[in-house]
Amino acid sequence: MSSFNIEVSALNLAPIRAGQTPKDAIDSMVDLAQELEKLGYKRYWIAEHHNTPTLVSSATSILINHTLQHTKTIRVGSGGIMLPNHSPLVVAEHFGTMATIYGDRVDLGLGRAPGTDMMTAGALRRSQNDSVYTFPDDVKQLLTYFGPSDEQGYVKAHPGVGTNVPIYILGSSTESAYLAAQLGLPYAFASHFAPTYMEDAIRIYKARFQPSPFLDKPHMMVGLNVIVEDTDEEAEFLKTSMQQFFLNIVRGTQNPLRPPVENMDDIWNSMEKEMASNMSNMGFFGSKETVHRQLTRFQELYNVDEIIAVSYIFDEEKQKRSYEMFKEIVAGN
Repeated sequence: MSSFNIEVSALNLAPIRAGQTPKDAIDSMVDLAQELEKLGYKRYWIAEHHNTPTLVSSATSILINHTLQHTKTIRVGSGGIMLPNHSPLVVAEHFGTMATIYGDRVDLGLGRAPGTDMMTAGALRRSQNDSVYTFPDDVKQLLTYFGPSDEQGYVKAHPGVGTNVPIYILGSSTESAYLAAQLGLPYAFASHFAPTYMEDAIRIYKARFQPSPFLDKPHMMVGLNVIVEDTDEEAEFLKTSMQQFFLNIVRGTQNPLRPPVENMDDIWNSMEKEMASNMSNMGFFGSKETVHRQLTRFQELYNVDEIIAVSYIFDEEKQKRSYEMFKEIVAGN
């Protein structure tokens, strides 16, 4: 089996599984980070979502700090901090503090969406103006806060100055691809839930990338759903937990992550199936041989630099094993 010249990372939305408490879900989040560290994953990102009782990823920077405390080598960061909800200065202070404590293990992924419904976004929003439109300026401000002291204005992030916390632009449309390319920053596309514009975003980012003090060439990252099992049939069975997770979004329901089921057609109707599948089907699912073929084809088409694997597997041991087998596939083992 041939190897792939790509980096492998993971994203965790920190879901609550059926039967778990929120504390259990946080413990599971840390346990998975420790396992991925042993497996040699590059980075472990934690999402930001609000007013979602099935996820515990609202106070993202606290979860990142907690994970950093319980790991030693893996990079830990945000996938992402939803910048419209936060003052750039406060973000710089939080991440500058973590970088001061943990050194160069902290990543700051930034998104322009609120990560919630509009009513909750209104409660979170740091101003009455729509700060989604200030996203480019906010990103530039953060780059300054983390930069050298002689480039600072009167207001500074302490700690933060000179920490050079790396910033990644996240996106689920083409808009952020233009920004990441213009600023010369790494770009991560959220194909794991919004694959529609992935191809266009990759093309735009690579074509328009301008070298910067942060990056001399494009670094294209893609979030993808990944489920690897011994057989295709077992992977398809485990996949039904992910399908139920996305059905939650379609229906607006708030069920925890559910165990797999034998037949999803007993649960969803044809319209729900189409809507959930359109969001979730971009990824790699199957045995090692099948996923190797899928990854080979994906790289022939898109040639990305890093895969950020997302795994909605109910059984935690099977989830760890899936991540292990995916790492083996990439290494050619």
